[in-house]
Amino acid sequence: MIGRKLRFGMVGGGRGAFIGAVHRIAAQMDGQAELVAGAFSSDPQRSRDSAADLFVPSERAYGSYREMAEAEAARPPGERLDFVVIVTPNDQHFPAATLFLEQGFNVVCDKPVTLTLAEARALRETVARSGKVFALTHNYTGNAMVKQARALVRSGALGTLRKVVVEYSQGWLARDIESSGQKQASWRTDPARSGAAGCMGDIGTHAENLARYVTGLRITELCADLTAFVPGRRLDDDGNLLLRFEGGARGVLHSSQIAVGEENNLSLRVYGTEASLEWQQEHPNELIVKYPDRPREIMRRGNGYVGEVAQGVTRIPAGHPEGYLEAFANLYREAFRAIGAEVAGGSPPDDLDLPGIDDGIAGMAFIEAAVASARQGAVWVPVAA
Repeated sequence: MIGRKLRFGMVGGGRGAFIGAVHRIAAQMDGQAELVAGAFSSDPQRSRDSAADLFVPSERAYGSYREMAEAEAARPPGERLDFVVIVTPNDQHFPAATLFLEQGFNVVCDKPVTLTLAEARALRETVARSGKVFALTHNYTGNAMVKQARALVRSGALGTLRKVVVEYSQGWLARDIESSGQKQASWRTDPARSGAAGCMGDIGTHAENLARYVTGLRITELCADLTAFVPGRRLDDDGNLLLRFEGGARGVLHSSQIAVGEENNLSLRVYGTEASLEWQQEHPNELIVKYPDRPREIMRRGNGYVGEVAQGVTRIPAGHPEGYLEAFANLYREAFRAIGAEVAGGSPPDDLDLPGIDDGIAGMAFIEAAVASARQGAVWVPVAA
């Protein structure tokens, strides 16, 4: 225990950004951390204006993350940042994370982890050399009923896993809104800033991560059909994948941002020899378990029959809905266990349940394989280990 709040700075997430505010709410929900510095935009004036909005002291409002890293590294230990949150477009994840790790800061980074698989592997080496905590915000793993689903699979309640069906559908990119200057659409559809994939990198990686987190199975091969439906769009806005998992299970992954009328439809179904389960992000407090010889169960967050791990991340009694922000905050709370131990000179807890650099590499290997398969005409390709 260090006896104080953790101090953090933010790279990105200023005026006009979506995910920056989500990170700030989640990081500060439990009162364990405070925002004290930031380079909130690549535009120096916007960065300083954003800092003023957030009551960050002017002397710690920086015009670039490089300026921030140099200045914060020079501060005395009693003022130094404990960790840095990176919420920029994808192309800035690798250089920013590398710089702050090398300067001795713990890092929390938005996903996907980097622009390419090669960068992700290089970043893993930097993380190892630094000895610092690196957390990746696959926030859906923080949901109580996702953890309950994982516990059921681990207990053997589903038997041998045979099939996994995971979907992440949105409709917000059904039209060419990037041409109008819509900020979120503009960078997500730009290969130089988003990477080799569009929809599959932005939300398909969440689907891949959710399936792997719950089942414990790695995708070994995939066959991908990626499409850019909106005329002139340079990156995929829809994808349909067949999956082969280690151990013999098969799967289907569907991800779309042109599914008109869909909001944030992330859902997972896992089928075993003895039972199956279903979880939907838009109804996050419920987990459905289905059997061949008795009525299905609807398990609800916060009740006494839910397992110990799920109970441990439940914040309020049953019947009071918890969702996206609380799951995000659960991830940060777990990160703080590791960061707090590092700041105190110790090691991360043995029971840490936190996405990290290896999850980032798995996500980038998934993207690389999906793009390679699609470019070759939807053929089966291996997913790098």
